[in-house]
Amino acid sequence: MQVREAIASRELFWNLTLRELRGRYKRTALGFGWSLLNPLATMLIFSFVFAYVLKITPDPGDPSGIDVFAVWLLCGLLPWNFFAVATSTSMGAIVGGANLVKKVHFQREQLVFSAVGALVITFLIEMSLLLVVLLVFGNMVLLWLPVALLLVVLLTAFVAGIGLVLGALNVYFRDLTHLWGIAAMAWFYATPVVYPIRLVEERNSAALDFVYGLNPMTRFVEAMRDVLYDLRMPSLTTFAYLFVVAASSFLFGLWVFSRFSPRFAEEL
Repeated sequence: MQVREAIASRELFWNLTLRELRGRYKRTALGFGWSLLNPLATMLIFSFVFAYVLKITPDPGDPSGIDVFAVWLLCGLLPWNFFAVATSTSMGAIVGGANLVKKVHFQREQLVFSAVGALVITFLIEMSLLLVVLLVFGNMVLLWLPVALLLVVLLTAFVAGIGLVLGALNVYFRDLTHLWGIAAMAWFYATPVVYPIRLVEERNSAALDFVYGLNPMTRFVEAMRDVLYDLRMPSLTTFAYLFVVAASSFLFGLWVFSRFSPRFAEEL
């Protein structure tokens, strides 16, 4: 019986993921092209504001030697965009799937997992474009792909956990959508995506360093830049921290979801 449920769950996950992908680009002229144009447009805007107007200059890649602000920005922007969009989409997954929740018996978690899964595919498409850009600029990043994929797996688990919590709570507290928008914006500027972490370290504030050190997205962004931009291995401490954060987020998300899910049909 458990084997049948596992197979059925896998098939449901893929069907829901495909539905998410088709719905995301339905009736658009460019279709999946938007998954490439959106980060490129954001990169151009941020590059103009932070590189040319504010004159923010990150250090060259060490030891890669690459020194291109737009590429440095993309290495941090893509994982952040995945986090921001996936958590926001997951938050509306249960409410958006109300008809299924009310009429069909299935694992409700699949709605959140499929939302995240669809965005993982989009994220990998964007990362593929970034890899091509890195190779064009002479960064031989291919040898580092296994490490980058490991970071993607850890980030996906971290995002899925948060998505489970947000998706469950949003059924009961619809104001959460607006609150999360504010929180995500604050979290973005508290993460060194558009500015180098060096600017924070130069302030010589122990409290600020501690807060940034605890921020999981700071670790994910910096680790991804270490691998793709600098071509160096993140520290074992960083990997240990990210593993603990990802596992804790995922397990906590499952626990919260299981506590709230029995009454989803009634609340919806």
